[in-house]
Amino acid sequence: MDKLKASNLYRSELIPVSGKLVERYNKCLVKLGFTETKLQSFSIDGIGWSPEIAKEKEEPHYLNNGEANPCGIIISPLQKGKPVYLPFHTFDRDIMKFVFKVHEEKIKDITRDCAICLDFDQGIDAFYEPLDVLKYNKVTIHFHLINDLVNIQKEQLELIDIFNRNNNFIDETIHEQLLNSAKAYGDLRHRDLELHELQYTTDSFYTRGFGGVYVLRDFITPIVVFEDETWYKEAIKNTNYDVLIYHIEQPELMDKLRDHVIIEYDLETVVKTNRYDRIKKFEMSLYLKKTQHPIKDILNDPILYKSYLNKLDIESRKKVMSVERYLEKIETSNEFKIADIVDLKLFQALHQPHSSLEAKHQDLIWMLLVNISSKDVLFWYWYHKEAFYNSFKTWDESLKDWAIETISNNI
Repeated sequence: MDKLKASNLYRSELIPVSGKLVERYNKCLVKLGFTETKLQSFSIDGIGWSPEIAKEKEEPHYLNNGEANPCGIIISPLQKGKPVYLPFHTFDRDIMKFVFKVHEEKIKDITRDCAICLDFDQGIDAFYEPLDVLKYNKVTIHFHLINDLVNIQKEQLELIDIFNRNNNFIDETIHEQLLNSAKAYGDLRHRDLELHELQYTTDSFYTRGFGGVYVLRDFITPIVVFEDETWYKEAIKNTNYDVLIYHIEQPELMDKLRDHVIIEYDLETVVKTNRYDRIKKFEMSLYLKKTQHPIKDILNDPILYKSYLNKLDIESRKKVMSVERYLEKIETSNEFKIADIVDLKLFQALHQPHSSLEAKHQDLIWMLLVNISSKDVLFWYWYHKEAFYNSFKTWDESLKDWAIETISNNI
């Protein structure tokens, strides 16, 4: 991972936390029902998640009170616009953008000496069966301040009101109470500490709940796609919902997505693109073993590429070149079928979201497609970072260099 870090491709926008901010962060953890961290310094992302604390607690989703109840922490206005590196739902990033859009000025004021706990309430106390994810509709964002600062502000204002009555201004007891409160919490008279709750309406989304589920409900018929086979088998027993249910490895899923105008492909067009070039080169790298040249050089140098392509066994060579072979054959006859010539995973990787989809839906479908067939290193990095990182660790050092160069150059 050091190579990714050096190239600013691994969690490069985290915010460092130390000193007084650690104390505030811990108070948020306790207020949300979690245990404090023992770390004296760590880093956080836009929603307040810390990779160091996740490692310490051996729980990547330590900010969740069960799968149905995620939380967030804001201790700095610098969190505005920062990535959410391990979102539990794809809409988590949009929720944080919404929070800062509405409450940015108040957040700046409050986080001068306080921290904010966020409770994302879907109106679901807990999940019991996999199709409970269909209950997601409106998410209400509740805000809670540490130290009960809102009530302390009210107490200060009440003391001031008492101080101003009759001859109370000479009462030393009231003087002392006001001074003690001001020393402990500052002068709260003119602070706007009220963060009204917000509502966010969900549409199609992905959740890490139940092993990972895609909920596509803005199309012809709602479709639910499970990554986990056990939860998929449990879900198909449920007949209470009028939805189509698939496991992500089912070949029928791609057919249905095409039928519902969710995805499309055009092999003649895609072979002329940088995306196809990336996919084909990565496919080629899978068959390169004990090479005399670095894999990066083989993939980037046309002469070396052809040389090593011709050194592959015939079946491997056919897979790498299967798309070109298919396109050549259909020029002479329409009897050939894609499935007979083009490698299935390679064919799946060449699909894209249908051009009629809205941008937010395109992102979700790209994420699904990359999950079905992970062969484009750029889109894999964009849409499934954690899976990309896990695979990256296992690669040849030279392949890592090629992937970093490809992602960095966005080609």
